[in-house]
Amino acid sequence: MTHYVIIGDGISGSSAAETLREEDPEATITVITDEGEPLYNRILIKEHAKGKLPEAPISIHDEGWYDERDIDLSLNTHVTSVDTDERVVHTHDNGDIEYDKLLVATGGTPTQLPVENSDADGIHHFWTFQDARGIREHAEQSDRGVIVGAGLLGIDFAAVCGAQGIEADYLMRGGRWWRYALSDDGAEIMHEGMREVGVEPVFDSGVDRFEVDDDGHVTAAVDPNGDRYDCDFAGVAIGLTFNTEFLRGAGLEQNNGLVVDEYMQTNVDDVYAAGDITRFYDVLLGDQAQNGSWGSAKEQGRVAAVNMANDAEEEEFEWVSSYSITHFDFPFLSFGHPTLGDEHAERKYSDTEWRRIAFKDGKIVGGVLIGDLSPQSKFKQLMREQREVADQAEVLLQQQVDLDELAPAQEQ
Repeated sequence: MTHYVIIGDGISGSSAAETLREEDPEATITVITDEGEPLYNRILIKEHAKGKLPEAPISIHDEGWYDERDIDLSLNTHVTSVDTDERVVHTHDNGDIEYDKLLVATGGTPTQLPVENSDADGIHHFWTFQDARGIREHAEQSDRGVIVGAGLLGIDFAAVCGAQGIEADYLMRGGRWWRYALSDDGAEIMHEGMREVGVEPVFDSGVDRFEVDDDGHVTAAVDPNGDRYDCDFAGVAIGLTFNTEFLRGAGLEQNNGLVVDEYMQTNVDDVYAAGDITRFYDVLLGDQAQNGSWGSAKEQGRVAAVNMANDAEEEEFEWVSSYSITHFDFPFLSFGHPTLGDEHAERKYSDTEWRRIAFKDGKIVGGVLIGDLSPQSKFKQLMREQREVADQAEVLLQQQVDLDELAPAQEQ
């Protein structure tokens, strides 16, 4: 009987556990997590922090879900090391757990700003359900905010401040929000959305240090230009530090994350990885890539489990991810790898509608849609087909995209 051990109970670990039970009904399955509650919806916790949603709908699985599937769930359990030669997971709380096949799905921890007083009271990071509870509680009592981190996670803090009536300054290092994926035209739509909810973008800024009061609570952020921004609430979202400390000495290849192939297999036999922590081989891109979206993590967990349960690896991870933001009066969606293109095509259609497509070697590798998300399925289809369409960008930028207007693939 095979014993599968999964470290991490986010969507990738949980998806893997469910798939393993379907693929191998007789197996023993153990899920280990250092969190105190089973799987919950990381997408919905931002709505909880905004004060828009009670806790009830956020939990996805209760402990009974694992019992019904005969999956052993170990909550509040810290893994200290993994011995891949002896196939043993060492834990601080539950002793040693032997495995036949192992999945690492531990994700990351928000990176702390390397500046003075960055751990002060009132400075928040946004990752766990517990984080969301603390943000909501504090935000309801706050008047002035500062946000740091000009990316997809930082903008959640802008939405929290807007929803909770906190006037905030959004300190960005560059000249626009998410500057690697958006041009000025697209970014300005987002900036206006922020301003409408009381959040002011501040460009070419950042944080040099935080100031605190006698009780150790944050009172201001000072940027590298010496400008001071009063705040009693601060949100920091500058990326993730991957949870790999416990893998030291395990012989697993790392490159800003755990390196896996298209089957989610690491360089060590019978050790797989899934979710945020992976640097995976993207078969559509033809290169290693990373992706932090919920759908991608869920699919990676499923694919890893299928391959763990079958001696001959038989399913590749092929996925076009997407990430949507619904904080403003207009929708926003990024798909694929919008920052990796070597060529771009874009168009602005109105004050709240804009489109940008990223190409690499003539093929679509990602893009951003603001205002009108309807072309996303067609763009994803072209990505999956790996058609060279960069020379037909005019068709792709028409308000209503009609793929029949593209030259047939075989004639190119």
